[in-house]
Amino acid sequence: MSNPKSVVVFDYGFGNVRSAERALERAGAEVEITRDYDKAMSADGLLVPGVGAFASCMQGLVQARGHWVIGRRLAGGRPVLGICVGMQILFSRGIEHGQEAEGMDEWPGTVGPLKNDAAHPVPHMGWNTVEAPAGSQLFAGLPAEERYYFVHSYAVHDWELESANPALTPPLVSWTTHADRFVSAVENGPLWATQFHPEKSGDAGAQLLRNWIETL
Repeated sequence: MSNPKSVVVFDYGFGNVRSAERALERAGAEVEITRDYDKAMSADGLLVPGVGAFASCMQGLVQARGHWVIGRRLAGGRPVLGICVGMQILFSRGIEHGQEAEGMDEWPGTVGPLKNDAAHPVPHMGWNTVEAPAGSQLFAGLPAEERYYFVHSYAVHDWELESANPALTPPLVSWTTHADRFVSAVENGPLWATQFHPEKSGDAGAQLLRNWIETL
């Protein structure tokens, strides 16, 4: 029997680290919650959670040197998974309450407010489906009608990354609709992310985390 994969949940003060830890352990990983540089770099996988405002999460990540850890891991092809605001801060910028903040710029794009109307109140809180592309490893084995748990008021509405090099595998982008369509997951080489919370998405979320762990 192979050894379990090691995953560090990066603890920078903005995320449900305990629920992420429990979900990853149930999915078969060996998990540690830490911001220690060496441990975050040496783990098979790094999970970046995120709860709260874009600007605050980005500030906390920088103060904990998380932006540097993520960048160094990706430069070496080392897997990283971002969840919720941990996904949003991977984009170029976020706009909340008219204020703009810089993100990590791993992907071009802007995190902006969800459309708010009587039929689709904000925050978008509860269960919703995901339109996953063909060939997705993240959603492998999961039915198209499966539902995942969301809680957010902001999202990326336009996927802006275009590859001019046909030799590069294009990112796989998943979408969800809540009044408007928004990006709900990305698979891009070693960098994957979800807008929803797999750690709160029951059996489907557990399968999704297992799918990620199996790629480590």
